[in-house]
Amino acid sequence: MVMTYSQILCRGTVAGMFAAFFLASCGTPSPTGTARMEGSAVQEDRLVHPEWTKNATIYEVNLRQHTPEGTIEALLPDLPRLKELGVDILWLMPIHPIGDVNRKGGENTNNFIVEPGSSSLGSPYSVQDYHAVNPDYGTHDDVRALTAAAHDLGMRVILDWVANHSAFDCVWTEDHREYYLLDSLGNLQPPLGTDWWDVAQLDWEGGVENGLYAAMVDAMAFWVADCGIDGFRCDVAMKVPTPFWDMARRQLEAVNPEVFMLAEAEEPDHHNRAFDMSYGWHFHHLTNQVAQGKESVQVLRDYIEEEAMRFPSDAYRLGFITNHDENSWNGTVEERYGDAGDAMGVLAATLLDMPLIYSGQESYNRDRLRFFEKDTVEWGDYSKADFYRQLNDLNHTREALWNGDFGGAPQVLKTSADAHVFAFQKEKNGSTVVVILNLSDAPQEVSLTLPDAPLKVVMGEGELGGWSEGQTLGPWGYCVLATDA
Repeated sequence: MVMTYSQILCRGTVAGMFAAFFLASCGTPSPTGTARMEGSAVQEDRLVHPEWTKNATIYEVNLRQHTPEGTIEALLPDLPRLKELGVDILWLMPIHPIGDVNRKGGENTNNFIVEPGSSSLGSPYSVQDYHAVNPDYGTHDDVRALTAAAHDLGMRVILDWVANHSAFDCVWTEDHREYYLLDSLGNLQPPLGTDWWDVAQLDWEGGVENGLYAAMVDAMAFWVADCGIDGFRCDVAMKVPTPFWDMARRQLEAVNPEVFMLAEAEEPDHHNRAFDMSYGWHFHHLTNQVAQGKESVQVLRDYIEEEAMRFPSDAYRLGFITNHDENSWNGTVEERYGDAGDAMGVLAATLLDMPLIYSGQESYNRDRLRFFEKDTVEWGDYSKADFYRQLNDLNHTREALWNGDFGGAPQVLKTSADAHVFAFQKEKNGSTVVVILNLSDAPQEVSLTLPDAPLKVVMGEGELGGWSEGQTLGPWGYCVLATDA
């Protein structure tokens, strides 16, 4: 029998436990966490990454578009393929029922919103009920079947969690209007400064007193306790107070000590206690600009220095060249990167920590998937599957590429063609990886001093025996060298 969250806690209410957690988390944050009192001793309360995450990779499932059926049940037969691709974590975009009031839709093929339409499927980020499953996707039993099947294959499952706002007709708007930030007339309102007119802003500033903190973490804990969910990708996490996330992580650890948390944000203090991993948004934007000739290669060298100064060394950072936002609104990999797509894919998977693959990426999806309507991925022959399988294998087997402090920090290597070539190395416990990329549309002759290690070419251009001094890399060419696994 699966225990409920309240059964697991067994002593006190969620709200009561929150009070203690909140007080403990309100001190000055430190790189390693906070201190809490236990008897007469002061014990460090810090984030510890689950061991299973040290070399994990992640795959974002756009459930609506992943299969013709768009259901959880239809996803199940694809799990062995994803496992073979080297996927460790399945991230499901929100699976909750979608609001009807102010529902967005009616967009054209470029995702330009023409008009709201009740006949549209709407945005999965407009949550109507945090405890329920969208009937278009399936049932709670289907979620349990999915997590069980994934666990049997050695994979984990995390849910996309939308904490900042809900649908205008969320069940809370009737029963708990005190959770919401109302306008001067007492009406629900969308988040200020956005065009998110299909969602209502929750009142996080008053979240302790009005009960929102306790209600939200209780809903999250339900999915962990009842359905076997292994963690969460938290939407616009920077718009929700960090003390809430700190508290939520502690309470989720009471249900599953190995819970995993990903923030859609780039806030260093998120890594003090709440989140294992955050988005490499700035890095992603830089890669787009370099590929489009809007920035020089030097911005990537500057990025490494800035990253080391801003984030603790044990922070996991998510590397990607596409996701649901980028694909739907800013363009496909082909549109944004052109011929640089593979080189940037290698860079994202090796320079940052955990690589992300999005539904259809392994098939070189050439379509901007419609966001509010059904638009099934055209899988074709999975033309990029071998490419991403190789990258995932590198991340699994080369310790230098493991996540956070489990792996090595990037060190820039000087080359003879630094105006166009970006090279770096990572090293950890005798494992060494060197990545050399020609980030230009012209061939480049490259010389550089390699580390003293038995390196061989494992991906890209170059002789199998190693790198040849003065070797030429083709336009947007790359070479990855590594010691044996």
